[in-house]
Amino acid sequence: MTMINLTYKKFKGLNDDIIKLRTFIFVKEQGFNNEFDEIDKTCLHIVLYDNNNPIATCRYFYENNNYHIGRVAVSKEYRGKHLGYEIMQIAEDEIKKEGGKTIEVSAQVRVSSFYKKLGFHEVGSVYLDEFCEHIKMIKNINVS
Repeated sequence: MTMINLTYKKFKGLNDDIIKLRTFIFVKEQGFNNEFDEIDKTCLHIVLYDNNNPIATCRYFYENNNYHIGRVAVSKEYRGKHLGYEIMQIAEDEIKKEGGKTIEVSAQVRVSSFYKKLGFHEVGSVYLDEFCEHIKMIKNINVS
């Protein structure tokens, strides 16, 4: 693969790029059935592009006095290139611009170490989302 030409766009609600990425990664690769929900219609979605090719996505929204980041997904051929970190930083920067002080994620337990490296800490017990173990993780962010 050649050099990545990275750009991102922010969308309110779902579009074809987001649906394709999440369907492939969460439904086909990981076997989830209930991938899309009511939150998708009103939250903000971030999509990373490599030369206009969608390669990663996440969503964020405000609920119960916290911002939530979720549905973080990177295309298989782009994994290991720190794009998960990149999209999380973009989402965190957007949340800071909106005055957010706390971010919550519902992390798959198998990737909780990724979120720990980003400054999140585990809260509570492991729970199942469909068949997959998840844990709530929180990060306090500084607003300048």
